[in-house]
Amino acid sequence: MTNTIKRSPVYILALGIIVFQLAPFLWQVITSLKLDKDLSSLPPIFPNKITWLHYQNIFQNTHFYKYILNSAVVAVSVTLLCLFLGSLAAYSLARLPIKGKGLILLLFLSTSMFPQIAVITPLYNLIKGIGLYNTYFGLILSYMLFGLPLSVLLLYGFFRNIPYEIEEAAYMDGCGYFRTYWQVCLPLMAPGLVTAGLLVFIASWNEFLFAITFTNSIEAQTIPVGIAMMPQMFFVPWGDTAATSILVTLPLILLVLIFEKKLTQGIMGGAVKG
Repeated sequence: MTNTIKRSPVYILALGIIVFQLAPFLWQVITSLKLDKDLSSLPPIFPNKITWLHYQNIFQNTHFYKYILNSAVVAVSVTLLCLFLGSLAAYSLARLPIKGKGLILLLFLSTSMFPQIAVITPLYNLIKGIGLYNTYFGLILSYMLFGLPLSVLLLYGFFRNIPYEIEEAAYMDGCGYFRTYWQVCLPLMAPGLVTAGLLVFIASWNEFLFAITFTNSIEAQTIPVGIAMMPQMFFVPWGDTAATSILVTLPLILLVLIFEKKLTQGIMGGAVKG
């Protein structure tokens, strides 16, 4: 009983943090289930009558599916490319005798710390100059600017945690560097790959600044841009906007729940130096 009383401030603080984190999402859920006439009425907080009209409006909007498709293509492509190239770079830095290794890691770290707005003008000129404006490839290239350094830095720690004796045994069996990386190290890296992949995917799925700057039509615009385009000149469809936000957030929640165990292992494993 005494320990419980002593820990009560910690429990209260934890509860406060949980409520603070969940409040925006819960508010969006409530808003998406309200009638239009009740959206500006407080109280009540909870709707007197639940309506699915806003979700019906979204599913009947053909543009919604195009936005989702664009986001999925870009986010999946960025994630796969960052995992493949990032794991190759991280393995090379962790295992090969490369001069200036610390400087290279510092450059990756510096790149990941740049604010997007600091690089948007030269990146816009580059993408426009090579003909990738308003294309999937333009978005993928720009997203990788921040996704790739994140993948390298995360996976570098995991490769260093793999006992070198395992790789030595593979070399003795006739494996080269790439075969050892592909058949021996990558299977041991599952938690790290899941962690890096989820972080890159979530960042790519939610990215807005590059998406609205490097696109100008629905052919390449992603779902965050689609949500921003929903307000009209004299009317903001709060209910439809809230419903769309919930729908595009659910896949991310589902991914985190599915890979929760490996994500936890990855975060803990990447924090330990080898």
